[in-house]
Amino acid sequence: MGGFSAEREVSLASGRECAAALRGEGFEVVEIDATRDLAEQLKSANCDVVFNALHGRWGEDGCVQGMLEWMGVPYTHSGVYSSALAMDKERAKAAYRAAGLPIVESLLASKTEIMAGHVMEPPYVVKPYNEGSSVGVYLVQEGTNAPPVLAPEMPEILMVEKYAPGREMTTSVMGVGEGDPGALTVTDILTDGWYDYDAKYKEGGSRHVCPAEIPQEIFDACLDYATRAHHVLGCRGVSRTDFRWDEARGLDGLVLLETNTQPGMTPTSLVPEQAQARGMSFGALCAWMVEDASCNR
Repeated sequence: MGGFSAEREVSLASGRECAAALRGEGFEVVEIDATRDLAEQLKSANCDVVFNALHGRWGEDGCVQGMLEWMGVPYTHSGVYSSALAMDKERAKAAYRAAGLPIVESLLASKTEIMAGHVMEPPYVVKPYNEGSSVGVYLVQEGTNAPPVLAPEMPEILMVEKYAPGREMTTSVMGVGEGDPGALTVTDILTDGWYDYDAKYKEGGSRHVCPAEIPQEIFDACLDYATRAHHVLGCRGVSRTDFRWDEARGLDGLVLLETNTQPGMTPTSLVPEQAQARGMSFGALCAWMVEDASCNR
């Protein structure tokens, strides 16, 4: 848990909660705040399985997964390839498009190009193509004359994505094999504004309706699209796929935004909440993930 990404604090929260839940399930747990000496930390821990509660770059993008494969230590969540693919939002969208999944228009552009003039007709969103948790996201509203002024710390190449109006929804998928739970349910995420970092993680920032009170056709489509995205990217363990739905357009208004291969894992996070809706406690969910862990995949 922890690490160096912009999502360090979220990762620490996930790690602490998962460690406590696993102890409650009878596991012996060593908590590791990942440093540049992570390989030595893991050797000292002499662990049987790594529960990967890292979020963001280095922990979620195939880097740590590759090290664990080299060490031969089973770990939770997706493998090297699928982790790297899902974290690269533009390449992931190319995989979705090839599989016939509904997505919105997007492109990669330099920070200079984006600040020089609109590279896409507003409204659109500017964000890093390899971060999560809505880190560094800019919404350019319809009718805006000037392009966005981006923070100096933003990366040089960014994703520009057509803004998808409507409701924010998400579906978790557990496993891909026979007997695995599969797609869990759909959550409708209600906020008073943009679903940004604060809305995701600050108390009262958002409200969840789980299961979502939406037409059955849309509910079933979310389950189907999330399952297909999980397979297309080659995920294993738990993933969570996010959607936007424009009610006025019916099924045509449902678009897939992205798939998170290592979603937040506190008891009130979206995945545990959906597992609870299916009758699985937080401890049982964490235990399932440990039992599902593997390497060489």
